[in-house]
Parts: sequence; C-alpha cells; structure tokens
Amino acid sequence: MTSIRDDGERARQICLRLLAVRPRTYIELAEALTKREVPDDVIGEVLDRYRDVGMVDDAAFARAWVASRHRGRKLSRRALSNELRRKGVDTELVDEALEQVDDDSEREAARELVVKRLRSMGSVPPEAVFRRLVGMLARKGYSAGVAVGVVKEALAQRDSESAELVEQIDPDVTEGL
Repeated sequence: MTSIRDDGERARQICLRLLAVRPRTYIELAEALTKREVPDDVIGEVLDRYRDVGMVDDAAFARAWVASRHRGRKLSRRALSNELRRKGVDTELVDEALEQVDDDSEREAARELVVKRLRSMGSVPPEAVFRRLVGMLARKGYSAGVAVGVVKEALAQRDSESAELVEQIDPDVTEGL
C-alpha cells in the first residue's frame, strides 16, 4: 500500500508531465489523476496547490484557448464554448473568454475560411459550392445567418454564374436553419 506522501508525489509527477505538453484545466487534471487511481483527497490537495501557485488557471486557459482556436482553426464562438465546456471550464469563465471574439472578427474568420476553400473548388457547380461552404461553416459552429451571408458575398464576387445563384437565394430561407 502506498502512503499519502507517495500518492502526492505521484500525482504531482503526473500533473507536471501533462502540463509539460500543454496547459490543462483543473477538471482535465482531476480526471487524469482519477484514471490513475490517485485518491480524491490527494487530487484535491495537489490541484488546489497548483491552482494557488498559478500552474492551473482555468481563466487563463480559456482565454488562450479562444485566441488560439479562433485565430488558427477559425472556430465560431459557439464551437469554442462547446470545446471549453467539454474541458470542464466554468460557464462564467467561458463567457469571459469569448468576449475576445466580437461579431466582426467572427464574420471575418468565416469569410477567410470561405475564401480559402473557394480556391480549391474550381469547376464545382455553384449550387454545390454553396451547399458545401454553408455546411463547412455550420460544422465550425457558425449560425445559418452568418454562414449564408458570408457564402453569398463570396459567391457574388467569384463569377457571374455564382452571382446569379446568389440573387435567387432568399435570405428568409435561413430563418429555419
């Protein structure tokens, strides 16, 4: 049987290895320690100490996560919120971190995704292009209104055939999406 001191040292080593790879939330570390059968009282003691010294900071984690994933993967606020909640970040901290992303930056990120994807869609019919691009944005968490609006703008600028399709798309169609 291991002593509490041995369990504490083992828990600290596990946390340090995990934190060396990337920052983690309190809950992520607690789950990792639980899987490795570290006693609950030791988990609480070690993680509370790491929180006190700033090695585990869910608010900082959430801010960094939002900045990185919005800039790098162009994820929407909704997608970022879902990811952070799955990682165990408190709702209030998620909301604070998402304040970094305003409507304009979210729309610009969607526009960048569409423009990049459009380059690789050479001879695809405009209807299929429209469907694929709106679907891609939906998978990244963008609302139907943002997705359809951004795709319509991009297609209108692309060519005359795409511009004709855009004229036929009723903006009210997105209300039910």
